Amino acid sequence: MAMFIMTWDNIINIFVQPWVGNRSDHTWNRFGRRKPWILLGLPIALVGFISIPLAQSVIAVAVFILVTNFGMALFRSPVVAWLGDLFKPDERSKANGVINLMGGAAGVLSYVLGGMIFNAFGRMGPFIAGAIAMTVALGVVVAFVKEPKDRLSGSTEETGKDESVKGLIPNLKAVFSSKDKSILFILLSIFFWFTGFNAIETGLSSFAVFSLGIKPGTASIVASVANLSFLAFCIPSGFIATKIGRRKTIIFGLLGLLPIFAISYFLVSGLVPFVIILVLVGFFWSWVNVNSLPLVYDLGEEHRIGAFTGLYYFFSQTAAVLGPVLGGLLVEYTGYDYRNLFIFGLVFLAFAVLTMLKVKDRHHEEKKRLEAANGAQ
Repeated sequence: MAMFIMTWDNIINIFVQPWVGNRSDHTWNRFGRRKPWILLGLPIALVGFISIPLAQSVIAVAVFILVTNFGMALFRSPVVAWLGDLFKPDERSKANGVINLMGGAAGVLSYVLGGMIFNAFGRMGPFIAGAIAMTVALGVVVAFVKEPKDRLSGSTEETGKDESVKGLIPNLKAVFSSKDKSILFILLSIFFWFTGFNAIETGLSSFAVFSLGIKPGTASIVASVANLSFLAFCIPSGFIATKIGRRKTIIFGLLGLLPIFAISYFLVSGLVPFVIILVLVGFFWSWVNVNSLPLVYDLGEEHRIGAFTGLYYFFSQTAAVLGPVLGGLLVEYTGYDYRNLFIFGLVFLAFAVLTMLKVKDRHHEEKKRLEAANGAQ
């Protein structure tokens, strides 16, 4: 039951975020385009979140978690869509690197401070502190973020052209029927690499305990090395993509992960090599993850940033649900050998490489042509 509840946010995101992202493209009032969805979703999330420690039964806890996840799903796509709204195409990889770093650092800080607050004030403490933090964030967003109405994504004239493309199914149909298949192949690539990576990430601690004989407490700490390595390389990966192109950076990242997963299956047998492998995984994963959403924006349409943000989440969150489930079934049917997760990940990342080869990095190619033309002058 607990594991099922933990997947609710992913399941809700699959269906809610594509719809909300698309609707936010067609929203404009005195608050802006994305802010109304934040003002709608955040209070719902706050009510659900602050009610969790007050619940008197398992059913009540489940209901309040569901309310929290639904509220967060209402504003996640619009918030992320600001990456496309507020930054020019050349700046998006670097900006996304900073966003990932700040988000990861906030996650680590919340664990540390949450534990300290729990020890000092009991179980209500972390929830009250979290609610205050979210409220402050809402105030900062409303007060200081100025949404660009004059951008294509903000033009009511442009958005009016796509009033017929609403909701998940119409957007998926538009992607599959498009003559330019690059957007379809990048979304399929996202599905493949998140399926493989999420399966491995979910099973890392179990692999450390059952395959390497590492103590459970130590295993959870060691498994976090990949996340720390990812955070350390988020910003450099954005600069690399700006220089050589997002498509090429992602492919290099995937090609770096493939031999690492193969080595993990055949050779990793102790704590030290496992830590080294995790550092390398975080390094190459940053090349892939930081640049995937900016590449989706490059291949999509500037006036439909929210819609393509929603599609990104549809494919990535579907993978976040299916990856651990399929990986878990593989482990179960192979005698609970967690090493097989690396083969599972390797296969899906290989699929991702094949689909990425079908993607054209139009933005980077146009940038190179302009630079060559300017150089010739």
